[in-house]
Amino acid sequence: MPLPVCTAVSIHSMWNQSFNDRQATPLLQQQGLHILPGLNAVTGDEGSGKTRLLRELAHKTPNALWLDLRLPDHDEDTPAQVWAQLQGRCPSWSEALCSGLTEALGLAEHLGKQMFMLSTGSRRKVALVGLLASGAGITCLDQPYAALDLASVRVVREFLQDMAEHRTRAWVVADHEADPTLPWASVITLS
Repeated sequence: MPLPVCTAVSIHSMWNQSFNDRQATPLLQQQGLHILPGLNAVTGDEGSGKTRLLRELAHKTPNALWLDLRLPDHDEDTPAQVWAQLQGRCPSWSEALCSGLTEALGLAEHLGKQMFMLSTGSRRKVALVGLLASGAGITCLDQPYAALDLASVRVVREFLQDMAEHRTRAWVVADHEADPTLPWASVITLS
């Protein structure tokens, strides 16, 4: 499925942002960047600054959340401990969503293990569950499909599809290209 017809707007010498035909009011406008409700893609080649943009967005914006999906500082923690730490930082945390995603992503059998015992894909699933259950106003997802099995990619894609029309929250998804199966509110292309 092709991306919707967009109107390109140059906002910075380092990026372009295009919007679909919705007239949504941005949740955030920062240095010419407009984060719209629903799904916002950040695309670009390796080293173009996608991760840096997400980190800065989360660092400078209240109620925005980004995680390094590798969870490098959590080797000794279990998934439940990772989520408990996030829950303490996220007042809109959804325990029901956390439980549902844990089952859907096949993490139930890994709940008693420390993070260093998990594969790269399972570590990333733990981080994704935390991000998606966080309830953050702006959730920053950095290459959410990387190292996931096809069934897990489908779960994440279905979640994002369900959130596409949300009017008070945004998901900013960085990857090499925008997933053509998702209805993006905006696409930010880094050069």
